[in-house]
Amino acid sequence: MGLLRENTKEIKIGNVIIGGNHPVAVQSMTNTKTEDVKATVAQILKLEAAGCEIIRCAVPTMDAALALKEIRRKIHIPLVADIHFDYRLAIAAIENGADKIRINPGNIGNEERLRAVVEKAKEYKVPIRVGVNSGSLEKHLVEKYGGVTAEGLTESAMDKVSMIEKMGYENLVVSIKSSDVMMCVKAHELIADRCSYPLHVGITEAGTVYSGNIKSSVGLGIILYEGIGNTIRVSLTGDPLEEIKTAKLILKNLGLRKGGIEVVSCPTCGRTKIDLIQLANQVENMVTDIPLDVKVAVMGCAVNGPGEAKEADIGIAGGDGMGLLIKKGEIVKRVKEEELLDTLRQELLNWKN
Repeated sequence: MGLLRENTKEIKIGNVIIGGNHPVAVQSMTNTKTEDVKATVAQILKLEAAGCEIIRCAVPTMDAALALKEIRRKIHIPLVADIHFDYRLAIAAIENGADKIRINPGNIGNEERLRAVVEKAKEYKVPIRVGVNSGSLEKHLVEKYGGVTAEGLTESAMDKVSMIEKMGYENLVVSIKSSDVMMCVKAHELIADRCSYPLHVGITEAGTVYSGNIKSSVGLGIILYEGIGNTIRVSLTGDPLEEIKTAKLILKNLGLRKGGIEVVSCPTCGRTKIDLIQLANQVENMVTDIPLDVKVAVMGCAVNGPGEAKEADIGIAGGDGMGLLIKKGEIVKRVKEEELLDTLRQELLNWKN
């Protein structure tokens, strides 16, 4: 099984290329008001540091479209404008520096308005992401297929693609989303056979960090394992930073991405004399900005810690006020429990293979 679908067109989004043999890119979306440039930029810079490679901002007003110009100047990753209903916002977003626009041609207005957007995108060489989702499937397709189905979603998406192709533009990315995991999987399988454009993959309205992570991991895991998908977003109701962490882990566990610190931790048991849950979370958050390809083990006791951490490059174990620093199963340092986290960070920052 190939890791990437063959013969996918390459599409350039700012300084990132998706499709072809390029790696699957990680996306997220800001939850600040786009008009608030300072807050939006601050959030994007944090997402960049965590590994976000493409960022999308909602553009519900003309002020938001105009704000893109300043936002774009202060960030380092491609900026996508998310447009609904008003074609003038799409045009303004392109004129103000959006590297890609996301529209649903079905809600952008009539053919004349869609053509105006396409012509502006053509002028600025800005890709259009054609998005459809199960919540807005056209009535005639719901009736045709007896409800919202993968077949209906696929037909809707291909109809939209065809509309824009007939206007002479093929600089496209396609997204086809559902909150129903297996419907989403089937829709991607169907469209992968009919569409050569790069696919943006996600489970829409996935839910809270807990349920959303599970639904996204299952859905994206299946779709990506089948070689489908060129850029992904994990949609969560929460901090967008959580989306990046999950997306990177999904890609890493599928063998689609290397690098980044992997944190493993033991389940707690009666021997645990340290707040292992808090410690493991602290370690996971602490290592997000350290560009190493190593495995870190977080163990709950000094009894089995060294042995269980043998497969990791480095590990820590703690309890009863003391902590151990472990490398390849060997204890290399004993420190006070409160110094354990900082000791680990310093070791990683000064890591030598």
